This record gives sequence, structure tokens and C-alpha cells, in this order.
Amino acid sequence: MQKIQNHSNTRSQTFDMVLSAMLIALVFVATVFLNIKLPITANGGLVHLGTAMLFITSILFGPKKGAIAGAIGMGLFDLISGWTLWAPFTLVARGLQGYVVGKIAWSKGRNGSSITFNLFATILSVPVMLVGYYICEGILFHNWIVPVASIPGNIVQNVVGIVVAIPVCAVLKKVSFFK
Repeated sequence: MQKIQNHSNTRSQTFDMVLSAMLIALVFVATVFLNIKLPITANGGLVHLGTAMLFITSILFGPKKGAIAGAIGMGLFDLISGWTLWAPFTLVARGLQGYVVGKIAWSKGRNGSSITFNLFATILSVPVMLVGYYICEGILFHNWIVPVASIPGNIVQNVVGIVVAIPVCAVLKKVSFFK
């Protein structure tokens, strides 16, 4: 019996690891290939669907998967796209954002099934991301005024993410795998 249990546990851990890797890849791909640079300022204004994938991952799979997928997926984007200095900050800001969304969406046994709480979760995560990147820019630019210019672009990015993620999650939650 012990051998069957160990085999089952190993399969579960393998599935969990493969799922996490796939979610990281989805966030990464959505960030790399589905982005638009806004002509707002020199230092801000990249809108990508990686934010929507972070929200979708957090709502469908919870805070741990959301944090990991958001942090690593977008952190890898920073490393390969010329935003290398931002990568450590992205790990923290997006990891926290994914965690916040998942924690609220999965609170009290909801498991991401409440559209109202999912919307609430995504909206409450926006200041976490804004503060994270504001601190990042303040440190990188040695100035606490310059980062204000990137706030509108970051808000647009989050609004686009919310507008995409909430309906997608509502549809996916009807699929038996995500219930």
C-alpha cells in the first residue's frame, strides 16, 4: 500500500510541477508576443496580456501558482527583452500581485468561483503592482518624481488585464477541470 501511495504522490508532484511550468510559460508568452508600447513616456507604457494571464492563473489556480507564474513569467520577459534591471523588482511586484489576486479569489473556499470577488481581487492587486514599480523606478532613476509618469500606463495595463481575465475566467470556471 505504501508503494502505491508514494507513486500517487510522485505523480501528483510531477503534475503540479508541469502545471506550474506551463502557467509560467503562458504568462511569459502573453507578455512577449502580445504587447504594445504606449507613447506615454520614455520609462512607462508597455501594455501586455501577461497581466491578464497572471490574473487568470491566480483566479483559476490560487495564490501560490499565481505568484509563481506572474513573478517568473514576467521576470523572464524582463531578462530577455532589455529590461534586465527591472527583473528583480518584477519578481517581487508581480509575485505579490498574483498572490493577492489568488488569496482573495480563493478566500473562504471560493476557489475563484465568484465573479464579484475575482473582480475585487484584481482591482485590489493594482496598487500592489503600482507601488512595486514606483519603488523600482525610484531606485533605478534616483528620483521619486519621475516614476509618477509611468502610473497611467501601468493602470491601463491592469485595466486591460482585468477586462480580458474576468470574462475568460467566468467561461473557464464552467469547464469541469476548473470547477
